[in-house]
Amino acid sequence: MNRATAKHLIERYFQQLTEGCGNGNCTNEFCASSCDFRPLDNNAAAAKALELFKINAKLCPQPSKKEVDTSHPGSSADKSTQLDLKMSDMDLNSTKEDFSDVHFLTENALCMILSFCEEEGDYSALIRVIARVFSNAEALVKSFRKDEPNGTDNLDSFTPTDVKKHEKKREQSMENMGASSAATAAAESPHDTGDLCPVTVDIDAVRRVYDKLLSINQVEAALVNALIYLTPNIELDLDYLDVYETNPDYLNIFIIVMENHNLHSPEYLEVAMPQFCKAMSKLPVTALARLSKLWSSYDRHHIRRMMETFQQLITFTVVSNEYDAENLVNDDETVVAATQCLKVVFYASILGGDMDVEHNEEDEDDSESDELTLHELLGEERLYKKGPRIDPLEKELGVRPIDSIKPVIPFEDFVNESLNDVVEMDKDFTFFKVNAETKFSFQSCPFILNVITKNQGLYYDNRIRMYSERRLTALYSMVQGQQPNPYLKLKVRRDHIIDDALVRLEMISMENPSDLKKQLFVEFEGEQGVDEGGVSKEFFQLVLEEIFNLDIGMFTYDNDTKLFWFNSSSLETEAQYTLIGIVLGLAIYNNCILDVHFPMVVYRKLMGKKGTFLDLSDSHPALYQSLKRLLEYTGNVEEDMTLTFQISHTDLFGNPILYDLKEQGDQIPVTKENRQEFVDLYAEYILNNSVERQFRAFKKGFLMVTNESPLKYLFRPEEVELLICGSRKLDFEALEKTTEYDGGYSKDSQIIKDFWETIHSFGEEQKRLFLQFTTGTDRAPVGGLGKLKMIIAKNGSDTDRLPTSHTCFNALLLPEYSSKEKLKERLLKAITYAKGFGML
Repeated sequence: MNRATAKHLIERYFQQLTEGCGNGNCTNEFCASSCDFRPLDNNAAAAKALELFKINAKLCPQPSKKEVDTSHPGSSADKSTQLDLKMSDMDLNSTKEDFSDVHFLTENALCMILSFCEEEGDYSALIRVIARVFSNAEALVKSFRKDEPNGTDNLDSFTPTDVKKHEKKREQSMENMGASSAATAAAESPHDTGDLCPVTVDIDAVRRVYDKLLSINQVEAALVNALIYLTPNIELDLDYLDVYETNPDYLNIFIIVMENHNLHSPEYLEVAMPQFCKAMSKLPVTALARLSKLWSSYDRHHIRRMMETFQQLITFTVVSNEYDAENLVNDDETVVAATQCLKVVFYASILGGDMDVEHNEEDEDDSESDELTLHELLGEERLYKKGPRIDPLEKELGVRPIDSIKPVIPFEDFVNESLNDVVEMDKDFTFFKVNAETKFSFQSCPFILNVITKNQGLYYDNRIRMYSERRLTALYSMVQGQQPNPYLKLKVRRDHIIDDALVRLEMISMENPSDLKKQLFVEFEGEQGVDEGGVSKEFFQLVLEEIFNLDIGMFTYDNDTKLFWFNSSSLETEAQYTLIGIVLGLAIYNNCILDVHFPMVVYRKLMGKKGTFLDLSDSHPALYQSLKRLLEYTGNVEEDMTLTFQISHTDLFGNPILYDLKEQGDQIPVTKENRQEFVDLYAEYILNNSVERQFRAFKKGFLMVTNESPLKYLFRPEEVELLICGSRKLDFEALEKTTEYDGGYSKDSQIIKDFWETIHSFGEEQKRLFLQFTTGTDRAPVGGLGKLKMIIAKNGSDTDRLPTSHTCFNALLLPEYSSKEKLKERLLKAITYAKGFGML
């Protein structure tokens, strides 16, 4: 069939679809004269005419010439002219120039183009459309809108005209749709964020589109190149034109791009993703908050995919470059931008998980003085400014990491170990405290740092504060003509350690609380040990042994959990509890590990959260199980349980104490309807109300030392526990690898080989005794024993003397014993009976 004949037939189909055959009783479903026919506009009719031509559909007899009024502007002649114009642009035997007028995409349009290309066996038209739309910000903003119908019917036969028709209808609907209808359409989506400015992208449609596109090898390169071309333009838009403020739908670009599940592949990581992250990091905080809220509605798989995409980019960039003190990773724009993008996913993971934004402890009043401090006079107010640091995104979202009960993605998965290996924490600390406006600090994104790296930052903060207090003391002494006292000196008697420490610390806290920020220096009366760290360790150990002595009655002890809890009926003064709070704060401040055994809820309360029912699971497990069974009980709660809102517990002397959870609680039965309230009130009483006096004093002492520290900002409760208590997991293999030798010993010395064989043969308790003997604590520091720098030094030739230690320096002085048996016997005796100095 030649072209003229084909054109004539298509014109007849077009006329039949637009005007009909003139027979009122026509039964042809493709004729406008049929009573069942649905009218089509010209574009749709042109597309349908081509389809009918392809399948050789039925043609009705042509109406006579008289029936056709060619003078009417809407006549078939006029329409035929329209069709001719369309036909002239389209070669039936060539599809190379198709779809050039497609300026944005919908799922329907893309499916049509894709099917067309599959039929022709040539994807070049699809690739051109992808390149054009995905490289243009305006086109992406308009693409894949929620108000688009997503049906994919009748995709077997169509032309480029279908796509143009679809696009035109889309433009008209965008112009006609008001704000209220847009909001209504958005609210129908499962990904609605509850925002005042709802997201208009049809995310499910975008995912289906990517599934289709990424199955075609040729499309991947087009998407990569489009993203490379797109991102510099949107970065400029965000930097200089404030496009998001004028058009919040600009966020659609980032939503659509992030649905590409191949972004972690090398093709994107080299150029496209670095540029994309830089652009995304330029979004205003309100836009980032919207993104975070939207992503929080995604399932775990999609949130993890985005987290891994940014993590992959950070790792890829870090391992591909070399960093040092001159070339800092903080100056790498790609790593910084990807970290800032990862923060959006981090908060999405929190928002999408289990949260408790209520039940917050009241912050201690810290009245500001109008008087200038010496720090301000010296121009150091930025370094020592008070008040907790608040992340802008955290403030915008109204949620903190401490509010998370269980995030969608575990916190540990956001830590990037490759980055932690190259961060120079001394420089990073300076950026964090002083140059935050001009330099990026990874401590502003603490979720990406492991507890070892964050502990380094805390160490620098503590040391600088100590040196600052030392300098201020010297200045005050010069002015007042007094002897400078640069340390927090505690002189105590071993037999009266609590009384002496309590009196001294109480005086300091009342007269000059800033002295608590000085470096601790402990002296035991009548002993010659000089405190280089080891004496302080023993001081802490002895204070804790005394305070946690059950005979004193400050704390109760659970034999099953091996944990202590505040004694609600304790007769001790609040000053005693303030002392233990100060001791915990001083331990963190002076980098000492304590042997304390508190449930996690204590650290959560210190960080600002009240205890809730879930916290009972580790602090009061038996009570937790009882209350849980009550909540799960399927029978008649009121008749079977016979509980009321009055509870009882025993005091210090074993006498029962009754307490009404509600007014006249003994008259209110617990029922199926109010049992949740009963459980919540019970937990509130046990964890908060009953110990309010004791815990308030304890927290007050803790904050005396740590109130200006970044502790609360950098660390989660479980990490604070690790800082204070160290790790119970002891890896002596790691300790052996990092131990250094002095005085003539080396790792190949026979005595050293015998020593390590002996240590590895010890049981768990003996290993802890050895660690206590050598370092002053039986816990591993943050990061494990591999982070402990132990030294074994030669202390003479064979002798009957016992090994000794300098706990200040983690140093073991080991004589060169003549046999392995003698070494073991002498070592066991030393670690079993050592107390005081002997252990310096």
